Amino acid sequence: MTATWIIETLYVKPADAGLTNVVVTANWRCNGSQGQYAGTCYGSTTFEAPDPQAFTPYNDLTQDDVLNWVWAAGVDKAGVEANVQQQIDNQINPPILTPPLPWVKTTTTEV
Repeated sequence: MTATWIIETLYVKPADAGLTNVVVTANWRCNGSQGQYAGTCYGSTTFEAPDPQAFTPYNDLTQDDVLNWVWAAGVDKAGVEANVQQQIDNQINPPILTPPLPWVKTTTTEV
């Protein structure tokens, strides 16, 4: 499976402790695909107030920066990717099927 992590939305406080545009929450998504099959997992992570000495201005942030914050805040990267893989596996080999009801007879039309 190929997994792709993206940040979809950032929520910021306009001002906090002398800092501007402080990221407080990130909405993220992990998409995975394997051939024609796909899975996704979506979440939201809230962050603690930043250390002013290690603060990165909003316009200097990269997606990788924020993803690293997400994982450092406790999102289990491997667990999320395993969930996405399980979704794909369940499409390839469904663990539960819905066969036709045995008492309902299907009719076939021969040409």
